[in-house]
Amino acid sequence: MTAADGIDRITPTVRPGGRAAMRQRWSRLLFLHWPIPAEELRPLIPRGLALDTYAGQAWVGLVPFVVTGARPVFLPSMPGVSSFVEVNVRTYVHHGGRDPGVWFFSLDASSRVAVYVGRALYHLPYRFAEMASDVQGPRVRFRSRRIAPGARPGTCAVEYEPRGAAAPARPGTLEHFLLERYILYAARAGRLYQGRVHHAPYPMQEAAMDGLAEDLIAVAGLARPPRDPLVHYASGVDVEVFALTTLD
Repeated sequence: MTAADGIDRITPTVRPGGRAAMRQRWSRLLFLHWPIPAEELRPLIPRGLALDTYAGQAWVGLVPFVVTGARPVFLPSMPGVSSFVEVNVRTYVHHGGRDPGVWFFSLDASSRVAVYVGRALYHLPYRFAEMASDVQGPRVRFRSRRIAPGARPGTCAVEYEPRGAAAPARPGTLEHFLLERYILYAARAGRLYQGRVHHAPYPMQEAAMDGLAEDLIAVAGLARPPRDPLVHYASGVDVEVFALTTLD
């Protein structure tokens, strides 16, 4: 399916050919999204990428989740290394009118190994943080405090409760535009890179959120809108992660 803006948003959901570099599971994904003026985002996006919008509206997202079973495809999971908590701040971009994907302003993780791999192999702005994601009955409590590297702080705390039936987002909807992203972009030394992931469609649910306190969006150089975010939740998906490729 090609959207009204001419961008194919279905082909990226198909598994790419070749062998994945890593496997992992993403669980307890909370998707918080706010509309934000495109003119605030454009100066923060590298040349060669364009903002991806829905009905002309740009978005910024805050996504905390839990990673388990992270490992290279040729190695088993390693206790104390393969499981960690993560949160990212992101917006949505495309490359030349195709390959709609994610641009990350920051990614915080509770694993120093994940931070090293993300920075060294995927050129992503990972930071180490003290983090926890605790479950009490139906409620989830997430908290994060950035430690290193870099001097800029960053904290996030939120509680939420998934609600309702789970179902994949329908193509063409705002929910599909925001959640179903299988391409990431990165930049280093003036060069652009593209990475791919593959997983089943998110089992999307509604969620009730309260107690959000964060400054990660402000640290990224953006003013978070005062309105409440759109809130979505997914219990988990098994993920294949593919190696980066260089964009011409």
